[in-house]
Amino acid sequence: MKSPLENSAQDALALLILRVGCAWFIFVWAVNKFLAPAQYQQLAKHFDQISLDESTVLIIAGVQVVICVCVFLGWARLYTYALLAMIHGYTVYRQWPKYLDPFEINDRGFPINRNVSISLCALLAMIALWLLRHRDHWSVDAKLRGKSR
Repeated sequence: MKSPLENSAQDALALLILRVGCAWFIFVWAVNKFLAPAQYQQLAKHFDQISLDESTVLIIAGVQVVICVCVFLGWARLYTYALLAMIHGYTVYRQWPKYLDPFEINDRGFPINRNVSISLCALLAMIALWLLRHRDHWSVDAKLRGKSR
C-alpha cells in the first residue's frame, strides 16, 4: 500500500502530464494562427459568419499562447485551466452537429468526423484537469503557496 506522500507524488505527476498535454493541444492551434492567419479568418467566416481582420486573429492567438504558457506552468490554475477548457469548448460547440454522426463516411470511404471525437476527448481532459487542480502540487501556484511536494 502506498503512503499518502507517494499518492501525492503520483497525483502530481499525472496532473503535470495532463496539464502539459492539454496546454500543448491548444498551443499548437494558437501558434498556427500566427503562421496562417488567413485560415482562421476563413474559419471564423464559415463557422461564425463573422469577418476578422488579421490583427484580430493575431491578438486572439497571442492571448491563447499566454493562457497556454500559464497552464504549462500551473499558474492561476482556477482561471487559466478554466479558460483553456472554454477556448476549446467553444470549438467543440461550433462543431456539435458532427458529434451526432461520428461514423459518417464520405463518398471516397473516408471517416470524416473522426477528428471531432479527438476534440471531445481533449475537452473532457481539460475539464478533468480543472476539477483536479487542487491536487496539482507540481505547479507554480502550489510552489507559491508552499504546497509543492
